[in-house]
Amino acid sequence: MNTTKIVLTPEEHTELSRRVRSATISQRDGRRARVILLASQSYTRAEIARLTGLSLAVITGWCQRFQAQRLDGLVDKPGRGRKPSLPLEAVQRVIEHVTKPRIGEPRWSCRSMARAAGISATSVHKIWAANDLKPHLTRTFKLSNDPNFEEKFWDVIGLYLDPPEKALVLCCDEKSQVQALERTQPGLPLGIGHIRTQSHDYVRHGTVTLFAALDYLQGRLISSIEYQHRHQQWLDFLKKINRETPKHLQLHLIVDNYATHKHPKVKAWLEKHKRFHMHFTPTSSSWMNRVERFFRDITVYLRDGSFGSVRELQTSITTFLALRNAQPTRYVWNAKGEDILNKIQRAREAMGAQANG
Repeated sequence: MNTTKIVLTPEEHTELSRRVRSATISQRDGRRARVILLASQSYTRAEIARLTGLSLAVITGWCQRFQAQRLDGLVDKPGRGRKPSLPLEAVQRVIEHVTKPRIGEPRWSCRSMARAAGISATSVHKIWAANDLKPHLTRTFKLSNDPNFEEKFWDVIGLYLDPPEKALVLCCDEKSQVQALERTQPGLPLGIGHIRTQSHDYVRHGTVTLFAALDYLQGRLISSIEYQHRHQQWLDFLKKINRETPKHLQLHLIVDNYATHKHPKVKAWLEKHKRFHMHFTPTSSSWMNRVERFFRDITVYLRDGSFGSVRELQTSITTFLALRNAQPTRYVWNAKGEDILNKIQRAREAMGAQANG
């Protein structure tokens, strides 16, 4: 009842694993890949049959085809299987017109494209999925025009990839205009049979600014809540960082190009405190600052709250920060610098080609 042991090359194992995980290939192809992976792990035919739902004869056949033809043996021969029932013209229209929505509509939906192509919405969905087309998704982006982009890029990324010894790397920024919003009516909590509810309208009770410095290596935060967002508050926050960090350590602060960070009084203070080293991200590149990841988390936390006053908002923020520092979470930088620069270059080339086209 045992299948002959199948030995995979690293490339074959990678490709078969990709097929098993892929959401864009047929279940049939994914199941065949799983059969071979299981066979390579010394599973018996009976065990593979139980895990995949295939018969012993089918499992034996695909193992033999793989041993004879390797990956090519898992592909159906031309002419095999059910013939496509969709008109070729309809398929081409679904693929080619996906980037050209009708006048007055921002994008195609499966139903609107189905009506235009004369096929079912299910068929449109399958065609888009098979060709990795996702008209319902939009990604925001902003390419930096900083003339010193690459120099600043490597300066910041270098701190993540190779943090200096006897120093702290602090990702710093301000989250301004944090609003104390009070829902006009109390909502129902989550329960069996119904979802949580909250009113769509609210009353504004004021705003605060959250200053934060994220320790890149430890994940801990130094923070301050202020009512204004000026160079005076930023300078006070720098003094707080100076008080709350070990005096023998150098401090490398990653900040953006906001005017308060470069105010003459701030520069004068930094001149007197030589252990502070400022590293400015390129313009329009806040994504490089790891503290922005933390700001996203606290935004999600506050989004569902209802605050009857600014004081209630401050208390909620303070509680979140205390819990966060009790169990620090690191936001590790894993991306390779060269890959990011190549991606940015491709985006610039695509934008240039579109502008010239």
